[in-house]
Amino acid sequence: MNFNRENLSNQELQHFYGALLWPRMIEEKMLLLLRQGKISKWFSGIGQEAIAVGATLALQNEEWIMPLHRNLGVFTTRNMPLHKLFMQWQGAQEGYSKGRERSFHFGSSEYHICGMISHLGPQLAIANGTALAHKLKNEKKASLAFTGDGGTSEGDFHEALNVAAVWDLPVIFIIENNGYGLSTPVNEQYRCNSLIDKAAGYGIKGEVIDGNNLLEVYNTIKTAREFCIKNQKPYLIECMTFRMRGHEEASGIKYVPKELLKTWEEKDPIKNYEKFLIDTKVLTANVVAEIRNEFKSKIESELKIGFDTKPIVVDTKKELDDVYAEKKVLSNSPTIVIDTSNNNYETKNSTHESRFVDAISEGLKQSMQQHSNLILMGQDIAEYGGAFKVTEGFVKEFGKERIRNTPLCESAIVGASLGLSLEGYKSVMEMQFADFVTVGFNQIVNNLAKIHYRWNQNADVVIRMPTGGGVGAGPFHSQSNEAWFTHVPGLKVVYPSTSMDAKGLLIAAINDPNPVLFFEHKALYRSISGQVPDDYYEIEIGKAKHVQKGNEISIITYGSGVHWASEYAAQHSEISIDILDLRTLLPLDYSAIQEAVKRTGRVLLLHEDTLMGGTGGEIAAWISENCFQYLDAPVVRCASLDSPIPFNLELEKNFLAKARINESVQKLLAY
Repeated sequence: MNFNRENLSNQELQHFYGALLWPRMIEEKMLLLLRQGKISKWFSGIGQEAIAVGATLALQNEEWIMPLHRNLGVFTTRNMPLHKLFMQWQGAQEGYSKGRERSFHFGSSEYHICGMISHLGPQLAIANGTALAHKLKNEKKASLAFTGDGGTSEGDFHEALNVAAVWDLPVIFIIENNGYGLSTPVNEQYRCNSLIDKAAGYGIKGEVIDGNNLLEVYNTIKTAREFCIKNQKPYLIECMTFRMRGHEEASGIKYVPKELLKTWEEKDPIKNYEKFLIDTKVLTANVVAEIRNEFKSKIESELKIGFDTKPIVVDTKKELDDVYAEKKVLSNSPTIVIDTSNNNYETKNSTHESRFVDAISEGLKQSMQQHSNLILMGQDIAEYGGAFKVTEGFVKEFGKERIRNTPLCESAIVGASLGLSLEGYKSVMEMQFADFVTVGFNQIVNNLAKIHYRWNQNADVVIRMPTGGGVGAGPFHSQSNEAWFTHVPGLKVVYPSTSMDAKGLLIAAINDPNPVLFFEHKALYRSISGQVPDDYYEIEIGKAKHVQKGNEISIITYGSGVHWASEYAAQHSEISIDILDLRTLLPLDYSAIQEAVKRTGRVLLLHEDTLMGGTGGEIAAWISENCFQYLDAPVVRCASLDSPIPFNLELEKNFLAKARINESVQKLLAY
């Protein structure tokens, strides 16, 4: 193994040795503790330390790294205290994730490390987001993300590289090619000669290096970092290495040929670097022994602190409170909060008539003016103005840096939104149709939703979701999928039905530090209008609106259902109908729901979504458990057919819940 020290001093080479040896000795101790049952699981990086350590040494401490579960060297090289890491690995409350996560599924904004999730691909796109933030701030910084040879088969890998290339982002992607994805060898993982061949397909630079040579890793990544910053371009590096132990300890390595293990044992990064330092008289055998003894003593003293943890104190309120980041209201905020829950709002300030679509556009524009750190992203949203022209004219006012057309990479853009949030930016992503969210589902439900609960990092992201039927667009452009997300703690799901609510709730969503899915019914865009205040104002998320008073039947609904219910009530004045517009589906306004039940004793839950698994089922169950004493009849649900939404308009009319409102109402009145 040839080591090129370039301009590194003896002191720097010695420091590098300590940085390389430290995670190895920690791991050896952890494997012993694992066998003793003092930690529950371990993903070993023995044999691969030079990559994590060399990469981290080559970056500045304020540059984000997105590591994986075999990158202990990232955490130790960033000088995270071992006793605190050990608390994390034990699942102690004093750990970085308060006992809510294990091993390396955590991050720390203080150390600029973004915690991984088990789905390995999404980390790459987050690095795009932090790199974009550096680019927007004109900072001379790069971001770095790890993946494995197996991870390069993930769609997220390809999306992330493509977005980084198209947007000219200063981000380094590292492939740790260790020969196996669990037990699957690389010859069953890809057919190109080398994974670096993929770089050319995206028009970016890349190279293959010896991942076990610490100095080669350091020098290559240092040079790549300088290239990325100078040229504002991404860089792909394939580090050839080997995993000397199992995917995790329980899986073993029986599938690895013994001769292969012997070959890579001779390439051990620590033994070879140590030999180089001794041969060049940078270190002596005695100094090496002293360093090892010092580290051994330090490990024991750190573990003594780490073992001294208190038993977990289970606090249900704390667990629930930590799901969401707390919204901080600034004393000098110009935001007006309007309470329209009783539908009797009056203002002395000026208003104007606005279509639903224009109210959304106005809410976005005023938010862009209010927040200089707000970025809009989506397919065709720049010069074209988006599929529904919501952002038409925005480029002229705010520029292409803030109004960003995206490739067809939904998952990568959601990930980039999270990366922007790590650097203090807000973002609104337009999902061109809510139906297309399926290809970004993982990022939303596993990254955005869980990140605050896991390690106290908020995701300041709004995803706009044009949704719903009534326009004859068929099963891939008209489905109602809001209920998919109401089951995911950490998300907020907002669904306005009026122009005034659309603007105010969108502004509130953008001001909220949590991830919000903002559903906009396409059929309402240009079919309804109403008075909208000129002000920059919020309507509180999580608060329903009492649309109409009645004493015979309460219709609890949202979105298009509000208009269906109002239309039906107008046509049937002989029935006293009470209407509640939920507006927010997560969190639900249970107090308003209870009051609606009390007012009439008969409840119809109406929504455009299909019956099975719809929001109505959850509300019906809650009413049965909490409001049974107020009921004079069973709770009735009126929903669309349990079939995909059809294209033909006559078939679509039959599909939609609107076709069965009268039948449901008469069923209730019969009690």
